[in-house]
Amino acid sequence: MSDDTADRNLRIVFLGDSFTQGIGDPEYRGWVGRVMADCWTALAAGPEEVTVFNLGVRRNTSADVLARCWGETAVRALPGADHRLVLSVGSNDAVEEDGRVRVAPDASLVHVSALLDGARERGLAPLVVGPPPVAGAGAPHLERLLALADGIAGVCAGRGVPFIGVTRELAADREWTAQALAGDGAHPGAGGYRRLADLVLRGGFREWLTERRPAEEAALT
Repeated sequence: MSDDTADRNLRIVFLGDSFTQGIGDPEYRGWVGRVMADCWTALAAGPEEVTVFNLGVRRNTSADVLARCWGETAVRALPGADHRLVLSVGSNDAVEEDGRVRVAPDASLVHVSALLDGARERGLAPLVVGPPPVAGAGAPHLERLLALADGIAGVCAGRGVPFIGVTRELAADREWTAQALAGDGAHPGAGGYRRLADLVLRGGFREWLTERRPAEEAALT
């Protein structure tokens, strides 16, 4: 392949849980579909090929995502392409089951660190979206999740990885909360996912996605 392959092929993998998957959206687009649709105009003038992989899995914790991520990203890679990884985990980590959280906060941060370091090692440029709140899980879950989101932001800052915070904003958003409580207590409808998509876009996602990477950085190892 020619040296400018990275300019012609953009491959974006979204890794996460049911919020990444878009559960609850009657339009089946979630925030990922809305973000990419809004970015399409900017992308149209760039790479000749853009491929998006939504690898959100319901109930996945950061440990679950780490366990499956490299096999799933490897089979979707194209040598020489510009590979991007968008990670959003933590909402399930902070859920309490049988009197204990599913993943301890320190372990969550270790998993996120491993995901970011592994992405860089494999030539995937990472960006992290903070964990959305689970409206029906109550105040204790939100407190744990806010602390975890701050910890994830710190992990990203230490590695120079873009982080887009959404937890506090969505917890205070009436539409997100009302739609989640009217459904299964966690997942909003189309309007809530639109709110989340807008936060991601305002957080610099479009600029990160359209920023050109040097060919040597874009080559998957």
